[in-house]
Amino acid sequence: MKKIVKMSLVAAVAVAGLTTANAKPLEEAIKDVDVSGTVVYRYNDAKTKNTGAASTHGQTNNYKIGLNLSSKVNDDVKLNTRFIVGDADLGFASLNSATTADGSVGVELSNVYFGYTGIKNTTVNVGKQGLTTPWTVAIDSDGNEQTGTGILALSTWGPVTVAAAYFNQTNLDSSGTYTSVDHDNNGATANINALNTLSGNGTNAGAKDVVTLGAIANVGPVTVDAWYLDMADIFDTYTLGAKAGFDVSGVQLGADVRYTSLSFDTNAAVGAVNATNDDHDMLKLELSAKAGIVDALYRFAKTDKEGGIVTLDNDATTTTQGWSVRADGKNDASYHQFVLGVQAMDNLHVSANYVTVEYEGVALQGSTAAATNKNEDTEIYAQVVYNMSKNLMTYVRFGQEERKDKIAGTKAEDDYKGRLQIQYSF
Repeated sequence: MKKIVKMSLVAAVAVAGLTTANAKPLEEAIKDVDVSGTVVYRYNDAKTKNTGAASTHGQTNNYKIGLNLSSKVNDDVKLNTRFIVGDADLGFASLNSATTADGSVGVELSNVYFGYTGIKNTTVNVGKQGLTTPWTVAIDSDGNEQTGTGILALSTWGPVTVAAAYFNQTNLDSSGTYTSVDHDNNGATANINALNTLSGNGTNAGAKDVVTLGAIANVGPVTVDAWYLDMADIFDTYTLGAKAGFDVSGVQLGADVRYTSLSFDTNAAVGAVNATNDDHDMLKLELSAKAGIVDALYRFAKTDKEGGIVTLDNDATTTTQGWSVRADGKNDASYHQFVLGVQAMDNLHVSANYVTVEYEGVALQGSTAAATNKNEDTEIYAQVVYNMSKNLMTYVRFGQEERKDKIAGTKAEDDYKGRLQIQYSF
């Protein structure tokens, strides 16, 4: 599996910052400043053949730099900032190498907040920061990020950590994806921008208040968590999770199970979300094993008949996906992912991946069958990860993805995809 930097939940408490209250020598000014970040280049190449439509071939160069600066203000306070060289949604800046010339990439200030640690075992962050919840991704080296302005408090008592947050503004109008019916080519597509419609009265969804509460506890080898989140006038949701790791005669075993439920408010109706199917659920399970140089992973997810819309970002904890195939936003879906890997060398990992999801939905491209037919998305891909050093990682991935109507026997789409990614961390 790829090794990338993603932060959500409590792990994303602190990113970084820099300030000077008055002029001072450079050496003194920077002695309490911590600098970290990532630089990522990704090349994507995909050829798509749609039934009844012309084939397409896309080639893109993608760039993202995340720079974290943390400056000590006094013994109890730090100023943290994060700058993104990328797109406005805090993800990759993507340049189509087949149709456009090279271009410049903009810089975004994604985080600027104060962290207070003057209370024992407690951290309070105030300002513009990552949304550290199971439904969002606060920091991602190679994807978009969800942020908000508000206050987050974390407090630890023994094995239990409690979190509470309130945000009066977020970037959820433009960052992330809350549903994905894009695999149903004849149906309406909906992404996070549809939340602007859901919010009603022309109000931008990013202006809606967000409140979240959570608790994480370590009980022996098991870590359990429970979270609740409400987005005013749009939805409320909760999630329960448990994960554990064991060593049995030299074999490392892992298990992770999570259940998430999300209910849209009555007045939040658009596209696949309406008054008759506003409650969504997903159950997911992950099992892993590692013995010597061989490792294996199995993931399963099941959505309800309403579509399992339980996430604000496809990389978040509440959902699961392979390369492109995913479980969320699909009615009555059964998702399976199998991964078999080999640590061929200390710095070289090779894996084979198979992902499939069956679901009910609208008629696929080229299909004349009923809209409630059973559809299937499948992808197979190989991946090679090379860690030249601890701070420099490269992976190459190549595979095929197809979408078809299982009952009618018609193929909607056939994709061949390749990717090269290089990531430097500092």
